[in-house]
Amino acid sequence: MEILEAFDLTRSCRGAAELAGCDHHTVAQYVALRAAGALGPPSVHRRRIIDAYMPKIEEWVETSRGKVRADVAHDKLRALGYPGSERTTRRALAEARRRYRMGHRRVYRPWIPEPGMWFQWDYGTGPSVAGRATLLFCAWLAWSRYRVILPIWDKSLPTVIACLDTMLRRFGGAPTYGLTDNEKTVTSGHVAGIPVRNPEMVAAARHYGLTIATCERADPESKGGSEATVRIAKADLVPTEANLLPAYATFAALETACDAASATFNARVHRVTRRVPDELLAEERRRLHPLPAAPFTLAFGQTRTVGTTTPMVEVDGGQYSAPSHLAGEVVWVREHGDEVVVVHVGRAGPVEVARHRRTTPGNPRCDPTHFPPPPAGALARTPRPATPAEAAFLALGPGATDWLMAAAAAGVGRLRGQMADAVTLGALHGPATVDRALAVAAAAERFAEADLAAILTHQARAAAGSALTASEQHSLQAGTAAWASFGR
Repeated sequence: MEILEAFDLTRSCRGAAELAGCDHHTVAQYVALRAAGALGPPSVHRRRIIDAYMPKIEEWVETSRGKVRADVAHDKLRALGYPGSERTTRRALAEARRRYRMGHRRVYRPWIPEPGMWFQWDYGTGPSVAGRATLLFCAWLAWSRYRVILPIWDKSLPTVIACLDTMLRRFGGAPTYGLTDNEKTVTSGHVAGIPVRNPEMVAAARHYGLTIATCERADPESKGGSEATVRIAKADLVPTEANLLPAYATFAALETACDAASATFNARVHRVTRRVPDELLAEERRRLHPLPAAPFTLAFGQTRTVGTTTPMVEVDGGQYSAPSHLAGEVVWVREHGDEVVVVHVGRAGPVEVARHRRTTPGNPRCDPTHFPPPPAGALARTPRPATPAEAAFLALGPGATDWLMAAAAAGVGRLRGQMADAVTLGALHGPATVDRALAVAAAAERFAEADLAAILTHQARAAAGSALTASEQHSLQAGTAAWASFGR
């Protein structure tokens, strides 16, 4: 610029050269370049020693799709007689890679979702609960960016469908499409590059009015924003000092933490839309389809048949009780956090019939309300008359029942004869009087044949006031007078 400024001042190449301190041929060169609109000297490619090997380097880059390493390429060049340094090889390989990427760069068109059309879901790693690893079911609506994050134990089909049902009900409706990865719960295989859907997932999607779509195999970029959902979930929910804890004592505590985090994310301004997802969800709900009143049955878990004699179902080796009126019926059982939920689908629809804490094999969980009243045990049996004579004896009253149980426990012989005598005495003295005497005999353990008649006689004398009672003045106890001279 100083050269051109000096030329504009002097209009002389030699004069400008003296002012700028350069040769007048240099002044003439820059003046000619400015006049041609090509200010600045053209770049001149200097011949390098590696130029003769550049076709081979480009061949290696093309074959390896830009993955060939510089040290490997340099060793191969040295085997071909290349005398240069590894630094030159690295520069040449970087240049070849840059040209390769320019011709093979993947270009994306921005995806502009419509409200009520798309939702996406995927999975992330969550905190541990009581030493057991958990997963995070991450889903969001593509237009409103409304997020739902649910902790789960596994990615089995009942769990996935239960998460989809919960997610759609939190959305307030069903979009048209769902986009996810090629999990076995969604895609059972591929034929000629076409994904073959899991028939149970197809039935569940039809129940909610959805169409499930998946990305290309080994190409997560074709899935759009679903991977971003997991990345956001990992950034927001993976155990850090600002988000979730590394571990939780119960599954319910983790659920509460995930719900609180989701509420926080959906209530703040989104970085892309510059709007609050909760506000956008209110607009998008007008485009969502209504949901069926009952979830898809597979969302309730796995089918089990309730035992006919013992109304129990088995899950992972543990046994859980079900209402006895469902004996022999098919129920749905699933794990929800630390609990096992039993659902029966009848004419009135699905009804939760039992909920138990998880247990281990050999330690069944029983709810007393699921069983009828238990029969009397070995220590709680009551007399059941089988003959008219037994019925006549027990009809005397509760004292007769007490006498029979006490006498039977004492092993008294000729019980039937004494019972017949008691019935005869009841006809003479009255059932109430004999029943009272039998109660006294049972309490005093007097089971001899004449004891009942003696007790009746004593009770009759006591009623007439002529009964003899023991007192301190008329005691049969030996006195202590003999001890008066003891030790003398």
